[in-house]
Amino acid sequence: MTNVLDTLIVGAGISGLSLAHALHRQATSASPLKILVTEGQGRVGGNITTSTAGGFLWEEGPNSFSPTAELMKLAVDVGLKQELIFADRKLPRYVYWQGKLQPVPMTPPAMIQSKLLSFPGKLRALFGALGFVGPAMGDRLSQQGGEETVSQFFRRHLGTEVMQRLVEPFVSGVYAGDPQQLSAAAAFGRVTKMADAGGGLVAGALLSAKKRPQKMPVDANIPQTKPGELGSFKQGLKALPEAIASELADRLKLNWHLTRLQPTENKTYIAEFSTPDGQKQVEARTVVLTTPAYVTAELLEPLQPEVSSALQALTYPTVASVVLAYPLSDVKGKLEGFGNLIPRGQGIRTLGTIWTSSLFPDRAPAGWQTLTSYIGGATDSEIGNLDPEQIVREVHRDLSRILLKPDAAQPKVLTVHLWKRAIPQYNLGHLQRLQQIEKGLESLPGMYLCSNYLGGVALGDCVRRGFERAIEVSEYLQNQQ
Repeated sequence: MTNVLDTLIVGAGISGLSLAHALHRQATSASPLKILVTEGQGRVGGNITTSTAGGFLWEEGPNSFSPTAELMKLAVDVGLKQELIFADRKLPRYVYWQGKLQPVPMTPPAMIQSKLLSFPGKLRALFGALGFVGPAMGDRLSQQGGEETVSQFFRRHLGTEVMQRLVEPFVSGVYAGDPQQLSAAAAFGRVTKMADAGGGLVAGALLSAKKRPQKMPVDANIPQTKPGELGSFKQGLKALPEAIASELADRLKLNWHLTRLQPTENKTYIAEFSTPDGQKQVEARTVVLTTPAYVTAELLEPLQPEVSSALQALTYPTVASVVLAYPLSDVKGKLEGFGNLIPRGQGIRTLGTIWTSSLFPDRAPAGWQTLTSYIGGATDSEIGNLDPEQIVREVHRDLSRILLKPDAAQPKVLTVHLWKRAIPQYNLGHLQRLQQIEKGLESLPGMYLCSNYLGGVALGDCVRRGFERAIEVSEYLQNQQ
């Protein structure tokens, strides 16, 4: 590695790979970019973990994606157009409330007919949505510097019932978070901005729709999807990172563990790696760290203590992904839907269950139902103290109450994947911490961060952010020429 790289990307999760793909596509034959992607593990994909055994195919991290424009373009660009599959968007989502599975109302008529909310609860939500909302105030809010939690925001706007029965389980499903700690502005930025813009959620939504830029021309090569659809690939989500890795070829190095970063007088960075072939040094004009906040904090502590401090303040709760299979004869009725979420306070420890083999084809052998459950999170830190057998018992007991017949046999255990640090929490003060990080990086020109603690944890957010960061890196390199 005697030549100076244009860009070193640390981490081959979907963020780093999306960024590398975008840079690779932006480069021209007349102006090629020297790119290297390094990954500490022996595989690509980061949290994307697809496994197969005995005719079963399952995910141990993210389970699906919302088909955003950037993600769909990426999939087509790397040759996966024919591998895309989508779940029927009309399949219902359920919330387990007071001993029953209740479908989540997705339209105003469904909300009126829903048994999930009481009549007073529906009226409260309606008046709040129309803008009959009190101001944000109170001693606790003052102590928080005027920043509302998710719980405070939605209780104020839509009432306690909507908060407890719809928002709280959604928060558990997306962040595995605590709505009394999550920042509304950080975790639900689009919603809070709508409310601020219009004085209420409905008025804000109408105003946002008017200001929304016109849709880009339809690309005939990219499959068109509809709101509410969830996507995957025939061979699972790992198909996407593996396809990008194949495109990168020898520009990707696995089992390269970054141990030290050092700026040089030439406005470059020296990166030191521990590799299977011994210590390696790489020099690069730009460096993009796509590693989790706690890893990035350690790497940047000698270079920028303020950035490191802000990163260290980000928390990641422990979550177990538990994939169990049952004979169809043990399941109550036919499971047709995306799955179910469980609000806290219902006597159920599991956060929610995805009805995996009901979503996508060929995920289980004939006669079997696969269920992917998540347990733990910010409100149940004790889950990390249990062994896999204990976790399975907890999940099986919960499933027995909700989805299984009373005499259901013990499940076939496909996996218990304990993510010690699962999802970054956008807790109170998150936006201020991001500002501190952005300001601190000004003293490290050519250094960039690109990870899921920055503006969205979904796969589509990671791809979009990778594309955006690629533009910033390209512009910086052009200005340095």
